[in-house]
Amino acid sequence: MTKRKILIVGGGSAGWMTAAYLNGALNRRGEDHRVDIELLESPDTPRISVGEATIPSMRHLLAVVGVNELDFMRATEATFKQSIKYVNWVHNDNSFYHHPFSSLRAQPIDYAGSDWLRSDRSVPFMETCSIQPLVCEWGRAPQMFGEWRMGARLNYAYQMNAQKFADYLRDFSNARGVRHIMANMQQVEKHANGDIRAVITDQGETLGADLFIDCTGFRSLLLEQEMGVGFEDFGKYLLCDRAVTMHVPYETHYPGMVRPYTTATALSNGWIWDIPMQSRRSIGYVHSSAFIDKEAAEKEMRAYQGNNTENLPCRFIPFKAGRRHQQWQGNCVAIGLSGGFIEPLESTGLYLSDLGAVLLAEHFPWHQDDMKPLANRYNRLMTNRYYEILDFINMHYCMTKRTDTEFWRTVQQREHITDRLLAKLDFWRSKPPSMHDFQDQFFPGMPTAAAAGVDSGDTRPPIDTGGLWNHESYECILYGMEFLQQECDKWFGTGRPPTRVNPAILQRLQMARQMLPPHELWLQRVLGMAEYRPAGTPAGWVV
Repeated sequence: MTKRKILIVGGGSAGWMTAAYLNGALNRRGEDHRVDIELLESPDTPRISVGEATIPSMRHLLAVVGVNELDFMRATEATFKQSIKYVNWVHNDNSFYHHPFSSLRAQPIDYAGSDWLRSDRSVPFMETCSIQPLVCEWGRAPQMFGEWRMGARLNYAYQMNAQKFADYLRDFSNARGVRHIMANMQQVEKHANGDIRAVITDQGETLGADLFIDCTGFRSLLLEQEMGVGFEDFGKYLLCDRAVTMHVPYETHYPGMVRPYTTATALSNGWIWDIPMQSRRSIGYVHSSAFIDKEAAEKEMRAYQGNNTENLPCRFIPFKAGRRHQQWQGNCVAIGLSGGFIEPLESTGLYLSDLGAVLLAEHFPWHQDDMKPLANRYNRLMTNRYYEILDFINMHYCMTKRTDTEFWRTVQQREHITDRLLAKLDFWRSKPPSMHDFQDQFFPGMPTAAAAGVDSGDTRPPIDTGGLWNHESYECILYGMEFLQQECDKWFGTGRPPTRVNPAILQRLQMARQMLPPHELWLQRVLGMAEYRPAGTPAGWVV
């Protein structure tokens, strides 16, 4: 077999996740060296350094790469994430609901959704079928000290320092055969058919490859600027286009606990992420520049944090929500921001880089130079996933009941809701979401045209396969945001029976109180996280 060569242009999280995963998957963690992998990283390109929350798929990437979980968590200041807590998304009254990673549904038929709709809704929906909302509110870790003794394990992801994650994967990959080149891309040479032949650096080195991977961020230096692939703008459905971010150190602003979940709090013109790490929190206000200016956005973010943030610097990050018409064109594949971006309301930023690397390993061109069949399938899968994420994020906005600002009134308008999502919501007014809704999905009202920019002869419209969020996740958001509340009053009356909680949930909650340690205590004892004193407490305070 002829040895293949990959050149990744661009470092950061996307570049080093791709390098580490491809080395783990294609070269069997460096033991079976069938692919040469090089990564060209510019020494002059600043990184977007923010805290990142992930989803459980990150654990698959780490397993393929071959890293030790505890080593990874120490190196990246990682904490556990079991849920996303949505605050003020339905009403501006400090109400909230959780979207956790683990649920327990009755078998052989799951009646959780329909039973809850027929009840008085006195218990939040997800608390009837998952212990993680309360485990999160109690601040407990999803791991125990010593051997696990609670039956089925709790699913979890991580919250971490993205820059340290990139550095950790860089060092790990270098030690296992990935070549790291620090230089600027100066020129691109092409074959007669338009494919890339080589990249020339400002150090005079010519870097040829069979496959070129564009991880150059929003600039998309290869896929857009060299291969001419266009961009589909999602701004009609996702109005936010800017974020202002700030790091809040525990030395001066420790809140008294390390939350085992990510918080997404709706503000006047967008929402703010709150991601706890081992030494600080990362917060960022994702907002629409059409509805709020920079000064007001920064003021609102600092007000969210509270007093004494004057000396904490902040940074503005403009962005455009959307996707490249193709992620793979010729012999060039875009992974990460170069291929597209959707605001990280459901922590899909790193996930899209993860998925891009996983699919590329599965569709790797081992035996042929004609990559078009593989590229067509890869593009179809990535397109479906971008639209799936777009619909799911769009749903959080359009389901709100808030009318306190022009922004929240606008996001509910018909023209700012995707046709696919409208069709889903209409269908789910007829029946609760179920597993088979994501097989050959086509509901009345869905568009029949192919995705923008598709040129492979595939005329099928994009579909939501439930590959990322199944019917349980859709139920979580829908019922957390009071879907069908008025309809249920009409169908079932207002004197409905109390909400019933699965007895197995109550039993596991009792076990969790006794067996799961506080999150920060687990981090301190197992990972060596420092102990911090809440602001305003006297010296000598003890945890």
